[in-house]
Amino acid sequence: MSSEVDLRSQRAVMSQREETEDIKSHEGNSKWLNAYYDPMASLYTLSQCMTLSDINADGDSKLVIADLGTGTAQMKLKVYKGTSLMSENTLIDLPTGVVTFYMDITEPRTPGICGGVPAIAVASGPYMYIYKNLKPYFKFTLPSMEINPVESDLWNQVRDDKIDVMVLREMLDGMRAEGTNLTVRSLKFCQLAQEDLELFANIHKHSPLKRQTVITCLNTMKKSMADDDAISCLVLGTESQQVYILDPEAFTVLTTMTLPSVPVFLSVSGLYDVEFRLVVACRNGNIYTLRRGAKTAKNCIELNSQPVGLERMGKNIVVGCMDETLQCYTSKGKKLWLVKLPGSVTTMEVVDNKSKGFRAVLVALSNCEVHMYKDKYLVNSIKTQDIVTGLKYGRFGREDGTLIMTTKGGGLIVKILKRTAQFEEKDPSAGPPAAQNIKLNVPKKTKLFVDQTMRERENAVTMHRMFQHDLYRLRLNTARSYVKALENSLNPISTNPAEPLKLSAQVQGIGPSFKLTVNLQNTSLNNPSMNLLITFQYDDKLYAVQKTHISVPMLVPGLNYAYETFVECLSDKGISDTIKVFILKQGRSVPIITAVIAMPVSETMVVV
Repeated sequence: MSSEVDLRSQRAVMSQREETEDIKSHEGNSKWLNAYYDPMASLYTLSQCMTLSDINADGDSKLVIADLGTGTAQMKLKVYKGTSLMSENTLIDLPTGVVTFYMDITEPRTPGICGGVPAIAVASGPYMYIYKNLKPYFKFTLPSMEINPVESDLWNQVRDDKIDVMVLREMLDGMRAEGTNLTVRSLKFCQLAQEDLELFANIHKHSPLKRQTVITCLNTMKKSMADDDAISCLVLGTESQQVYILDPEAFTVLTTMTLPSVPVFLSVSGLYDVEFRLVVACRNGNIYTLRRGAKTAKNCIELNSQPVGLERMGKNIVVGCMDETLQCYTSKGKKLWLVKLPGSVTTMEVVDNKSKGFRAVLVALSNCEVHMYKDKYLVNSIKTQDIVTGLKYGRFGREDGTLIMTTKGGGLIVKILKRTAQFEEKDPSAGPPAAQNIKLNVPKKTKLFVDQTMRERENAVTMHRMFQHDLYRLRLNTARSYVKALENSLNPISTNPAEPLKLSAQVQGIGPSFKLTVNLQNTSLNNPSMNLLITFQYDDKLYAVQKTHISVPMLVPGLNYAYETFVECLSDKGISDTIKVFILKQGRSVPIITAVIAMPVSETMVVV
């Protein structure tokens, strides 16, 4: 029995080693150094809850992680120095974001000085917890929201024993069904079983009723300078469809902006005191832009599915969606490209290698791979042991190009970008070359172009009138020609519904004798054509036609009838003319249809 257990354990170890060797031999992993891997790190977090920062101002960047724990317990703020846990703080509620920022301009940035090191901001529920030197420093609470007066009056009546709990629950359920925004207390009350209503009401009915929102996303914005250690403002997105910008020193609300839906991803660019732009992905599947001085969103980008990640690449917006696509838009909402991914997107991160001037987007997928895209081209692929849920690229320790990854099973992976790594932009799909995407070098406007533009501006009315005059004359001449063709029956197809005929003719031969073939067809469905005659009009000094008129028998609908005659060229001067073919009806002087045949030059005459 013991030998069987040993054999199973050996097989498990061998399979795990083979899997690790396969991952190491993966082509994309050759550009990265495997610095650390701990599958039992017990880190359950997302990219929004990870950051890299020199929180001690000693030149050694630390990894700050807000651990989600089990979702209801063991939520902690962890700080890693290298691969060892340096600090740990317990969080009361589930974290939604972590950032580091400088609160003041204390210089120099030296360890131990409270103002000289960056602060850590953790968003959790309706609160923003600020830590300095890894110790609690300040707690910011989101502004309270207005309470529905009907809901407040109902709880006051319960407190005064004017109504019972069953009436209260019935009224609150009706308000919720009508779409009224209720407080957390009322929502919890509606979810309780009937036997627990009385106890819950007795505990909370004497407490003041409050309605607070929660933070959904978090980011930072430089206030007046773009330096790395400059003062930054906190930017919060809330469940109440609002965006708050907080002062970093007094923690007061500087600006409040409203969105049509709940924000889930925030991307910030610019300076608060100068000009800034916020790109916000919302829960309704749209992307909005907020500018300085604007209270509402503009430039809506409608996505085909819900966004999973949002990153800014220069002036462009890169979005990962739930339909397994990576899309790129301009700031004005124009779609530039779309890439179909081999799996679902779990998270995204920007790779900014300033030493090489290289910027790309990392996309973690559900197939245990991390793809790197430069524009729409896949430049690198990393194979991992588990599905990656958290990505963070930056300076870790004293290494600039470090990639931190956390997995679905709680593992921690650290990779370092090789200094010799080169990424080539190749399109894996067949199509036009990459040079086609290079913008053309359009020359500058010449003086002639400027003069023409000025002339068009000065004489715009006159030019438009001339254009309209010429257009009307063109329409008049076209109409006259059409009427003339109808009157003279010059069309090869009959316009008379009583005689629906179609005429075509061809000339064969090189001269001086030609064979003229006339094809006639009845285009009606079931009415035959009778009493028809074919005649020719020509210059008798130039041509001689063997049959000047041909009697046409009854034409059955749908069949093509061919009639032949010979034409003899009488001139030896090498000239040609036209011959007109008329289809006549007995008893009518006007032809039904007419064809004009341009006779070729007699080649025998030309050679002679």
